[in-house]
Amino acid sequence: MAVKFIILGCGSSMGVPRPDGSFGNCNPNDKRNYRSRCSAIILTKVSNTIIDTSPDLRSQLIKNKIKKIDRVLYSHFHGDQTHGINDLRIFFLKTKKRIPVYTDFQTKNYLLKTFKYCFKKTSNYPPILKINRLKKFNFFNDNKAKLNIKSIVVEHGSVKCNAFIINNKCAYLSDVNKIYKKDYKYFKNLKYFVIDCLRYNKHPSHYNLEEVLNLIKIFKPKKSILTNLHSDLDYKKLQKILPKNVTPAYDGMSFNL
Repeated sequence: MAVKFIILGCGSSMGVPRPDGSFGNCNPNDKRNYRSRCSAIILTKVSNTIIDTSPDLRSQLIKNKIKKIDRVLYSHFHGDQTHGINDLRIFFLKTKKRIPVYTDFQTKNYLLKTFKYCFKKTSNYPPILKINRLKKFNFFNDNKAKLNIKSIVVEHGSVKCNAFIINNKCAYLSDVNKIYKKDYKYFKNLKYFVIDCLRYNKHPSHYNLEEVLNLIKIFKPKKSILTNLHSDLDYKKLQKILPKNVTPAYDGMSFNL
C-alpha cells in the first residue's frame, strides 16, 4: 500500500515572507517562495502521522485537507517545531481520544512544562495528548498499513535533534548541522532525502547549500529535497544551480514512498 509524504511547511523559523512582510531575496510572484514553518505528515490508507507542530499548523492542515491526526512525532523542542500544538485540540474533540505524541526526554520536559494543560487536567478542559518515549525504532501497525520509523539523533547547533527515516525509503531532517558518521549507513541509497538547507552561507546550527551537496554525494539518494529554506534562497534561482536530482521544497510538495 502506498505511503504518501507531504511537506506541509518548508520555511525557516520566521517563514517567507517574514512577519514584517519582507521576502528577502525571494520573488513574491512565485508562489513556491511562500513558505510556512517546517512540519510534515505521513499518510497511509488508515492513519495520519504528523512530524512537528509548527506555528503554522492550522493553515497547513486546512490547505492540505487533513481531517484527522493519529499521532505526532517531535524532532526537538524549539518553538518553530512545537508552538502549533494547540491546533491538535480539534482532533481530540472529534474522537474523544487523547492523541499519542512521541518525544525525546528534553522535548518531553519542555512540552510538559510549557503546555501542561495539553497533557494533564488543570482546569475544566480535558487533556488532549498522551506523551510517549520516542525510540530508535518505532513501529506502527495500523490495520496492515505498516510504518517503520527510525529516529536518529543528530546535532542542531547546541541541541540534539531527531532525524526520521520512514520505511527505509525517506529521510526527513528539517533541523540539523551534523550527522554522526556512525549513522551514515542509515542515510545511504534512500529513495528520498529531505534535508535542512538554510542558506548559502555557513550557519552554526543548520547546514548550508555547500554542506548539503557534499552530503548528497556521500549518501547518493535517488532524489534530494531541500527544506527549512530561509528568505535568502529564491526557488527558481536555487533550482537553476542544483544538480538534476536535487530540488528545493515548497509548501504542499508530496510524493509516494
